[in-house]
Amino acid sequence: MTKKLLALTLGLSGTALAAALVLPAVAQESLLPEGFGKPADTPAPRPAPTPSPTPAPSSTAAPKGGQSGATTLAPSTVATLDSGDTDTSDEASDGEEGTSGQLKYDLPPGARRLLTRVGPLTPETGGMAPDAFGVRGQYAAAIMRSMRGQVASRWGQILLRRALASAIDTPDTISGADLAADRAGLLLRLGESTTARMIVQSVDYDRATPRLVATAQQTYLANADPSGLCPYVPAGLAHGDEQSWRLAAAMCAGMSGEAGPAGWAIGRVRSSGKISNFDILLAERVLGATGAGRRSTTIEWDKVGRLTSWRFGLATATGIDIPAPLRATEAGSIRSWTVLAPMTPMGDRIAAAPYAASRGVLSSEAYVSLLSAASSEEEPPEALAAQTDLLRSAFSGANAADRYTAMAEYWSVGTGATARYAALVATARAAAALPTGADVGADPWQLLGSMLTAGYDNRAVQWVSKLSVGGHGWGIMAVGSPRPLTGVGAGSIGSFASDDDSAETLRSKFLLAGLAGLGRIDAGQASSAASDLGVDLGKQTRWTRAISEAAQRREPGMVALLAAAGMQGEWDKIPPYHLYHIVRALHDVGLDAEARMIAAEALVRV
Repeated sequence: MTKKLLALTLGLSGTALAAALVLPAVAQESLLPEGFGKPADTPAPRPAPTPSPTPAPSSTAAPKGGQSGATTLAPSTVATLDSGDTDTSDEASDGEEGTSGQLKYDLPPGARRLLTRVGPLTPETGGMAPDAFGVRGQYAAAIMRSMRGQVASRWGQILLRRALASAIDTPDTISGADLAADRAGLLLRLGESTTARMIVQSVDYDRATPRLVATAQQTYLANADPSGLCPYVPAGLAHGDEQSWRLAAAMCAGMSGEAGPAGWAIGRVRSSGKISNFDILLAERVLGATGAGRRSTTIEWDKVGRLTSWRFGLATATGIDIPAPLRATEAGSIRSWTVLAPMTPMGDRIAAAPYAASRGVLSSEAYVSLLSAASSEEEPPEALAAQTDLLRSAFSGANAADRYTAMAEYWSVGTGATARYAALVATARAAAALPTGADVGADPWQLLGSMLTAGYDNRAVQWVSKLSVGGHGWGIMAVGSPRPLTGVGAGSIGSFASDDDSAETLRSKFLLAGLAGLGRIDAGQASSAASDLGVDLGKQTRWTRAISEAAQRREPGMVALLAAAGMQGEWDKIPPYHLYHIVRALHDVGLDAEARMIAAEALVRV
């Protein structure tokens, strides 16, 4: 099998290659092990657009354009100081007026980045081909803006992150800066704050459109980096939320050692009455940290009702603890931002880590490294110490029986579906290292599921001979194996369904959907099994037609985006026909490994 290593994870620095995801002490590795799956035959990319002459800093954005059907998707929302969303206004920008003449740019013209291709990942570094999203720019952007940001599948999010981070050609129908804003905005809602920053930084700041300026504000707040706002202040004051950008201007003045302008700007915002005093105090706290503040600032959270990106970013940047009651109600995206922000207290990072691991924000190795770092601190919490002791035994127990016993106990410790799945993520490498001669019971479905959370499909398939046809583990491998299993048909699916304890036999329906999407069951057998299960995999909707047409056009990026759009929410709310169309479309565009992992994950998580 040809080896394939996808550089799916991105770091905290501005490079496109994998760097430190969680610092200190946690290094993020590729989420796919060496030899995972079979590489896709990447369609030959279309010739790159001929670069236009390098525009001046005051150049305008690309012409506006539209696609039929795009306007019927969910409307966008405009970012404000109290909003965790990015600016997703449908109005295309007329450029950077208000920024030219005010910003100094030190790069020579030949080093400027063009807007015709934006993104850090190339095919050589694990990204998709430049034409992966096709030519329907406004349509793709509308889908991105319509998505809430919670994808049921960990593997679906990993694939989507890879697609959004790829260096893709900008269609003629949209500005490259606006498309970058929509890509970064979706990544923020997914919790992928470091990748979002890479997309923002792929566009020279003096070419940022109003939409990208608003997204940049949210991105640097999500990364707890108020200094990153400074280059965008002039454009923000001209086109954005004026009061929040005045506070940003004050903080940037303080970072430059200019206490006078900083104090004047904050006074003006306070007198406007448009911003809560708490949010102004956080900005003053940043000023105090720079030495430009005139007095100490006390932060009291007792009257704060919710945690916004502004509050998260400035509190985290200045070392202010966020109260547990606010943490308990924070959005899922902020939980992932918390894990990725190295200055966050370790206790908060550990509390949020299971969510991030289950969503694909953290790889298995990064999750284990974070737990190890936390347990190495002086006097770690007793519960954490006990869990890491179990995890340590799972990796380095005296024999295979001891290691498997530790794994099984570790899988049962967590409370709730998210914690239980995150436990499978943590033990992936330990599970893959377990010899097939170990006694793991009659149906080691959790062991197999654990391996597949990190893509160890070649290792998992070595257990197939020990599985009983129709068992839970057999079903996982029937869709997750790199090679089709023998004897798969309506009868074996019926055997699987007879022991299915999921609500409304959803697990069995997902099994059929996965097998049919991968082409591992013939049409007659699939029809018979569908009749027995009472499921219609052929149901047609606007979404099914869109993803099928994207697959026919050989657009893997668009397929990945539409697949994620079809898996919003939790697994128990995903219709089986959605999984069928997702798996089939991914298979058709050469993303067979990802199709198999998503299908297998569905059987593990329901």
